Amino acid sequence: MEKIDWIKSKIKTLSELKALSHTWKTLSKQIVFTNGCFDILHHGHLDLIAKAADQGNILVVGINSDASVKRLKGAERPINNENDRAFQMASLLCVDAVYIFEEDTPLATIEALQPQVLVKGGDYTLDAIVGAPETIARGGRVAIIPFVAGYSTTSIIKKIQGL
Repeated sequence: MEKIDWIKSKIKTLSELKALSHTWKTLSKQIVFTNGCFDILHHGHLDLIAKAADQGNILVVGINSDASVKRLKGAERPINNENDRAFQMASLLCVDAVYIFEEDTPLATIEALQPQVLVKGGDYTLDAIVGAPETIARGGRVAIIPFVAGYSTTSIIKKIQGL
């Protein structure tokens, strides 16, 4: 398989993810899930992804759809479309699967996947993490990765605009 096809094959539908999660769990793999807009991929994102991958055996990354990003971040976002953002994320060696979700939160994805570990960045608190109660109730855990200061998509956009 060519590398480009391997990257594309990591972008999954929800039904594909459900089937894979069953297989992974049968093989005693610990599934880790994290999510975000990942609009302009930067050092902070990459730090989060690498540290999330360290939390288990399989890393699944949920990507907000373009419509979801617009609702959450405003009409000027996203800068990069959902397919490009998913492709960039799937290009990372430590990412096993990527899923684009339409909702504003990944709760339906988390409920379908039932990861053993849910990961968010340090700008979140446990009570603000969508899916945390459900994950903990199933016997899973939530990991909050310390935020890397000085990196944000908003600051990159402002820098490009000369602000």
